[in-house]
Amino acid sequence: MRGEFGYWVFEGEPQLAQPPAQRPSWNYRKQHGGGIILDMLCHWRYVLDNLFGAVKAVSCRGATHIPCRWDENGRKYRATADDAAYATFELFGGVIAQFNSSWAVRVRRDDLLTLQVDGTRGSAVAGLRRCLIQPYEKTPRPVWNPDIAQPIDFFQGWEELPEEACDNAFKVQWELFLRHVAGEGGWRWGLLEGAKGVQLAELALKSWKQKKWLDVPRLKP
Repeated sequence: MRGEFGYWVFEGEPQLAQPPAQRPSWNYRKQHGGGIILDMLCHWRYVLDNLFGAVKAVSCRGATHIPCRWDENGRKYRATADDAAYATFELFGGVIAQFNSSWAVRVRRDDLLTLQVDGTRGSAVAGLRRCLIQPYEKTPRPVWNPDIAQPIDFFQGWEELPEEACDNAFKVQWELFLRHVAGEGGWRWGLLEGAKGVQLAELALKSWKQKKWLDVPRLKP
């Protein structure tokens, strides 16, 4: 499974008449809790756990690709937090997942987030709203030949699944929580689930520092 997330966040340099940054300046200051690892790996934890398998181990490399940015008042500051993360996860069940997360990447994919899942009987590529599949029977058989241009259009041969009505996920989550508070339903995303996300982000930062794979221990209530 491969995940690609991110987009170009403008540095905000006023001398170059750049557009203002789309994210707050504290995102790029480690001392203020910034960094894409802390931000995004909490999300990747519940995506992986609930769709592909519980996270068993992590290896992560962070980077600060853009060293200086300009804050909301047009003042230059040094970016001390990571703006990109390259992570690999081992999941229970033998699944290997790779996630690239970056605020210094230009988008050439279907959406800001895409997930590609490859299995023996086919593959699926899902964005935030669309999902395409390629079954085994429609999988092309490329042969690399350096003497000719690639004759296969790899964007063909994919079937788009029917679009389903989807609401704002954050809104849906709040509605579920408010129903729970009102006694109208259960709630399984408690403090422990939040702690799992923080645990994975902290282990990813530790993995980067130590340059090694780290196991993800099971958290107990």
